[in-house]
Amino acid sequence: MMEQSLFEQIGGKYERQGDYLLPCLTLPAEEEQPVGIWGQRHGRYLKEHHRILYYNLLTDGKLNSYLADVDRQAEEMFFRLIKQMAEREGVTEALKAQDQMAWVGRMNNIQNRAMEIVNND
Repeated sequence: MMEQSLFEQIGGKYERQGDYLLPCLTLPAEEEQPVGIWGQRHGRYLKEHHRILYYNLLTDGKLNSYLADVDRQAEEMFFRLIKQMAEREGVTEALKAQDQMAWVGRMNNIQNRAMEIVNND
């Protein structure tokens, strides 16, 4: 009888493919969570600039939950910044009722600035 490899000793199995025995590898099961635009952008950033972290998270089965968490945090930060900037700059419901076009323009400006801040963080 042939001695078991370390891989077989820890419960791994091999599958014959032609003349070769290949290890049967699967990623750990991970709960699928929706990942929004912020999480997707961060995932691309990790894959391009921090490959080791990206692949460690992927092979540990933690990438999706990590990106979903990053997405939640970024979304919260985005809306908090919009609210703070609007209050600080006097962009209120009263302005919206009084001059809707001015309100829309100022809110678009605030959203663009908030998006830039979140993207940089």
